[in-house]
Amino acid sequence: MTARVLVVEHEVDDPIHLMGTWMVGVELTTVRPYDGDALPATTEGYDGLVVMGGAMGANDDDTSTWLPATRDLIRSAAAAGVPTLGICLGHQLCAVALGGEVRRNPKGRQLGLLDIGFTPAALDDPLLGTSVGAGRRAMHWNDDIVTRLPEGAVQLATATTGDVQAARHAQTVWGIQWHPEVDDRLVAAWADGELPEDVKDELVADLTRSEAELEEAWRPLAVRFSSLVSSASRVG
Repeated sequence: MTARVLVVEHEVDDPIHLMGTWMVGVELTTVRPYDGDALPATTEGYDGLVVMGGAMGANDDDTSTWLPATRDLIRSAAAAGVPTLGICLGHQLCAVALGGEVRRNPKGRQLGLLDIGFTPAALDDPLLGTSVGAGRRAMHWNDDIVTRLPEGAVQLATATTGDVQAARHAQTVWGIQWHPEVDDRLVAAWADGELPEDVKDELVADLTRSEAELEEAWRPLAVRFSSLVSSASRVG
């Protein structure tokens, strides 16, 4: 039986995209609460959970009314041992859901292809250990950062600014601050009207030049996550 992964999409312009095409042997089901889809109360019936990014903050419950239910879903996954991956906002939601803290980055927006600063703990991490050798750079676009990890969490990558870049928030819950799912087309759409034209053009050109590098770095992350999900499905 094919393992099932629930994907929580927060905005139409940040789908699972490349990560979804790279995942193997799993069936993806995407819920779009911003478009009226109801979030399930638990992860029952699913073998994995991916929580995507978005422009809202992890605590913006007033304007993004589904965020409390998303955090509940993350807690459900953690309690059930369901492999979970949070990407950018999803990483921040995992932190808050499990007792950590997220704030606006006082150093300003992290933007562009930035180096990944894997910690020694990442070397034998069940998920990110496969990316340590290959993952050199990744696309960042975030204004907020995790300022305090949940109790018992393990920091797996540190940005050059010293901030949390990736973590294992719970035994089967991971968060990454970068965007492995994007390509130049997706980021160009984000940048329209948001960045000056020269900054946008340079950023998109860098992504275009780096397409092969980024696939080599982050396809193994998607494949490994799929493997963890499939293994959990067989155990369950």
